[in-house]
Amino acid sequence: MAGSSNVPHKTSLPEGVRVGNVIRIRGVVPDKARRFHVNLLCGEEEGAEAALHFNPRMDESTVVFNTKERGGWGQEERGRGLPFQRGQPFEVLLIATEEGFKAVAGDEELHLFRYRIPPARVRLLEVGGDLELQSARVF
Repeated sequence: MAGSSNVPHKTSLPEGVRVGNVIRIRGVVPDKARRFHVNLLCGEEEGAEAALHFNPRMDESTVVFNTKERGGWGQEERGRGLPFQRGQPFEVLLIATEEGFKAVAGDEELHLFRYRIPPARVRLLEVGGDLELQSARVF
């Protein structure tokens, strides 16, 4: 199945992320998908810090949230359930609230990931892994 040509996808966010911004990811989970990720990175360079690592894992039936600071991963947080199915389209909203990034998939709130790195430091949206990406937009 072709379709991996559109990832990894990168979008520059020179203004950072502000409270009220919504990052919307639409795509399809391939039949043999294991995992995909959405990263909000604090720079364009390799190994940049990640204010948010959003990582649905079909192989573990869970969604992992984390940050990467000073080259190391922080404490993992896991959302409720896995609203993604192989072979199915999906839409994820990552909403920058006062407290943190709220992840919503379909009609379901998955998790509120409290800020560890200020969202204003974000400079890059990166989407990769096992998915066919249809769109990645910031509102």
